[in-house]
Amino acid sequence: MSDKIQNLPLHIAIIPDGNRRWAKKKGLNSWLGHLWGVKALEKILMTVLDSDIKFFTFWGGSFDNLTKRTKKEVDFLFYLYVKHFTRLAKKKEIKENEMKISVLGRWKEISPPKTIEAINNIEKMTAQNGKKFLNFLIAYNGTDEMINAVRKIAASPEIKPAEINEETIKQNLWTKDLPPVDLVIRTGVENDPHNSTGFMMWDTVYSHYYFTKTLWPDFKPEEFKKAISDYLKTEKRMGE
Repeated sequence: MSDKIQNLPLHIAIIPDGNRRWAKKKGLNSWLGHLWGVKALEKILMTVLDSDIKFFTFWGGSFDNLTKRTKKEVDFLFYLYVKHFTRLAKKKEIKENEMKISVLGRWKEISPPKTIEAINNIEKMTAQNGKKFLNFLIAYNGTDEMINAVRKIAASPEIKPAEINEETIKQNLWTKDLPPVDLVIRTGVENDPHNSTGFMMWDTVYSHYYFTKTLWPDFKPEEFKKAISDYLKTEKRMGE
């Protein structure tokens, strides 16, 4: 990709919607759509690894997804996390690209031991990498992230209200080590382009959004590149 597209966005985030709708259209149990969603993700990750994209963030499930859906679906999602992170840890491309992998959100509060072990393992294994950054948001709601940041700031005896600024807020977010998101891609949009639970609200204030009707399991590297091209041809005003 990097040979064909110049000036790639520094940070791309994806909201992968449509797994369950895709499965229903195929006559499958809705929760099985997540399996094909993982397969789609792996293809996009290989595209990212083969490009000059430095930061890539993927929303792997909101807190609501993992606490309000059926036990069968939630258990299957946790199973997929274990399989995916275990497989990802073995990919030589991760080491070759010196990619650091982080998982952000409230996943430690609700994940079973095997899921926690798989995530801890891949984070520890890649902790010293720093050329590229792959971030997963699991049990993540943007509203939770902001509430947590406000509580941390309020509880700090060293921070006076008059001294609170943008940097103060940023440094207390789960995403404090990530740059602003340049491009947000949301799949599975059916005449309702929108954000969800305040997705990365602080980091997407000037983001370019690419909405597509393509359901996530059908989202291919070709459309990923199309989304980047759409971003590149759009004038960036940054609030001006």
